[in-house]
Amino acid sequence: MSATRTHRPGRPAPRTDPAGPAQRLLTTASNLFAAQGIRAVGIDTILREAGVAKASLYSSYGSKDALVIAYLNELDQADRKRWETTTSGLDDPVQKLLAFFDLAAAAARKRQFRGCLYANAATEYPGDTLEPVRAHRQWMRGQLSALLRDAEVPDAAAAAQRIQIIYDGALTASKLERSTAPITLARQMVVELITTLREQS
Repeated sequence: MSATRTHRPGRPAPRTDPAGPAQRLLTTASNLFAAQGIRAVGIDTILREAGVAKASLYSSYGSKDALVIAYLNELDQADRKRWETTTSGLDDPVQKLLAFFDLAAAAARKRQFRGCLYANAATEYPGDTLEPVRAHRQWMRGQLSALLRDAEVPDAAAAAQRIQIIYDGALTASKLERSTAPITLARQMVVELITTLREQS
């Protein structure tokens, strides 16, 4: 008898990376959800790609829906940290605000123009309020408002709402056109809007 062991079909292959099964599941699911969409990715695909047994999914997250929420929470925290790191050396509040568009353009290229991942998730769960999506949008709106106040833009809250809508449209157009041009144009529109609002004050 040969001493070589073979793995049964469907059984996850052993992993040598140091990450535990919960993190492997989350990392794998995040990559698949971003690239293919949440509904399109089945649990069996996630388990196979992560090299994790089904029992680990239920012990770590309980369900695919809970894994989706964990994915969105991690995405939210990563995006916040990325923006904070990018703007940490900037003093001009307008430049900090425009960093949202610069980061969006970089992400669009990296993600092969998948669009806004928060909007994609909300589209796949039309009857639900996804808390991480709501929290991320509130955080971004809050940052925009604070930066506009620092830039002495009148009625900063209303201006922040307008800019967020411009941002949303830019990401959607970028996805449809598979180009960063809409994000670049939106960035310029925001510069012009801020200039106009300042001149009117």
